[in-house]
Amino acid sequence: MTNVILFDDEIRESLLPLTYTKPVGAIRTGILSIQEKWEKALGAKVSFITQDYLSSRYSIEIAEKNIVINGSVLPSFHLSRLISQLEENEALLDDGDLIAAYLDREQFDNLIQNEDINELAGFEVGDTPFIKINSLSDIFSLNGEAIKADFELLTKNRISQEIPAHVQCISPENVFIEEGAEISPCIINAETGPVYIGKDAKILEGCLIRGPFALLDNAVLKMGAKIYGATTIGPWCKVGGEISNVVFQSFSNKGHDGYLGNSVIGEWCNLGADTNNSNLKNNYSEVKLWNYPAEGFKSTGLQFCGLVMGDHSKCGINTMFNTGTVIGVFANIFGAGYPRNFVPSFSWGGPGQGYKTYKIEKAFDTAEKVMIRRNIVLDDEEREILKHVFESSAKFRNWEKNPTPARP
Repeated sequence: MTNVILFDDEIRESLLPLTYTKPVGAIRTGILSIQEKWEKALGAKVSFITQDYLSSRYSIEIAEKNIVINGSVLPSFHLSRLISQLEENEALLDDGDLIAAYLDREQFDNLIQNEDINELAGFEVGDTPFIKINSLSDIFSLNGEAIKADFELLTKNRISQEIPAHVQCISPENVFIEEGAEISPCIINAETGPVYIGKDAKILEGCLIRGPFALLDNAVLKMGAKIYGATTIGPWCKVGGEISNVVFQSFSNKGHDGYLGNSVIGEWCNLGADTNNSNLKNNYSEVKLWNYPAEGFKSTGLQFCGLVMGDHSKCGINTMFNTGTVIGVFANIFGAGYPRNFVPSFSWGGPGQGYKTYKIEKAFDTAEKVMIRRNIVLDDEEREILKHVFESSAKFRNWEKNPTPARP
């Protein structure tokens, strides 16, 4: 079996806050995470080259022969074929940027230790089609294309479970239902793109679904939900209301009415009842989004761009997120009005009252209670990762530098 290692490059910084807690290759877009895509495409075991503080959870495994792949690159049939044909000390490039390389153990050890490696023979991928995630907005903007590619990868030469007779379905040939899924009376339109229903997932009564759409294992679509493509609801998520072009990673909930569009929601998030976001500015101009490397807002080039929320963040009922909002890890947002377009990690508060620091002990206490409901323990490895996030994100919590004077 081929040993594949996904590496993080400078793109990782542009994908914060999602990559605060995971390598780029662990992000989900389409149906599968990038790691899972490569495992399926190459029949490979995948590990990671990532930040030191993440390596305890996302370790690296080195074999005698290794294929190293840029973690922001998604496999396509033609790209996978090119990579499979690489020989030792050969590399695939895209306009000079490294896409993949074939390294033996000695070469790899030299690479890790920043020592000289033997010169690689580089070949340009040319017009070979593939998807590359370069920004936060790419995760939802390219999600439809990624769903279609994953659907073909997952369902080829397989037979779907039968669509229940009480489901009104358009283009049933584009629907695949895994074992154990439960689908109550609803309407599914797969004419606009494939619809994938994962193992033990549930679609409750009255849902309206347009593809491309993916509902992953053990996820629940609440009663009367209205889902527009291209949307992915990750494993163990519970989602309701009106959703358009959103990627939920896993274990997150938006259980009630409210609109969410052109957005990415991390893991272990919860959006309170009637939470809404804007994804279009009133003047129809391009949306700017917080960019961590620039430490400021940069244009996305998009007219439609909503909310990006890091892992473990929560918001109260009736929260209104403005166009192009980025929320860090472990933010707890509440109050009337629009929160700021950038809320740093470990923030507590909201509009009209300002923010203070979400103390890490209290954050861990909440996480323990949330995760144990899914029989998952907040272990020491995860605590150490989150402590690093707390410390490295402190520079964005401006109130810590300039605390408000105490009132007399």
